[in-house]
Amino acid sequence: MVPTVRVFLQEVAAMLVQSPGIAHAPAMHPMSAVLAISVFATLAGVAAPPDAKAILEGARISATLTKLDDGLSGNLRKGNQKTPVTLFLKGKDIQFQFAENNGPWRVFHMRIGEATFNLFEMIDGKTRGFPPDKLVQSIAGTDLTYEDLALRFFYWPNPKLEGQENVGGQSCHKIRVNKPRDSAGRYEVVYVWVHVKFGAFMKIRGHDKNGGVLKEFQVEDVMQIAKDVWTLRKMQVATHDPASGRRLSITDVTFDTPKKAGPGGLR
Repeated sequence: MVPTVRVFLQEVAAMLVQSPGIAHAPAMHPMSAVLAISVFATLAGVAAPPDAKAILEGARISATLTKLDDGLSGNLRKGNQKTPVTLFLKGKDIQFQFAENNGPWRVFHMRIGEATFNLFEMIDGKTRGFPPDKLVQSIAGTDLTYEDLALRFFYWPNPKLEGQENVGGQSCHKIRVNKPRDSAGRYEVVYVWVHVKFGAFMKIRGHDKNGGVLKEFQVEDVMQIAKDVWTLRKMQVATHDPASGRRLSITDVTFDTPKKAGPGGLR
């Protein structure tokens, strides 16, 4: 117990037993005083539960990108195919770009709010809206879709904390988010596991309306990019058959260590 709280409770105990300041009031029985102090001590020791929204906000890629002038650069690898990808901030919005089959870079701009999500593609210097039905299309033949790369479910409202679980031996908060009504995308429910110490997400699992697993993101390594700020270094993304749960295919996602970044984390 915190020393100041302990001292306060001791003083309260003495007052309750002696009752010197209350005229004609009988002194409290010592056992009643002990019970009263027990109640005070219990209340003092109860901490408020972690806030799911705050945990999820801290685990967003945007929280990481605010610390990186040059963004995060890496690759999506499926089999022998490797697709370079970069994510960075522009104002408060996220931009990402990738180059398929050594072709020109395709650049996308995401405007994400608590109740809105808009994806735009930059074509010939002009911003053009990206059709919602294309959010579930594969990026360069990998297991990641535009919806996945945007991680837009991190912005879904009313996340629920469902306790703590171990992921790869690491203690994590387990958070559930439900897709808002009339929103595009395949996932109806998404679970996110966020590292209790580092604040980085460690696993994501997307489910369909029947509860079947569609996609699983498993972080294999993280890196420190600033004081108390960690993000993923390596992640495996697996597509599942929602009916059988069988894993169908895998894509590896890796990000390079940014300049001035700190040491690696999990191995």
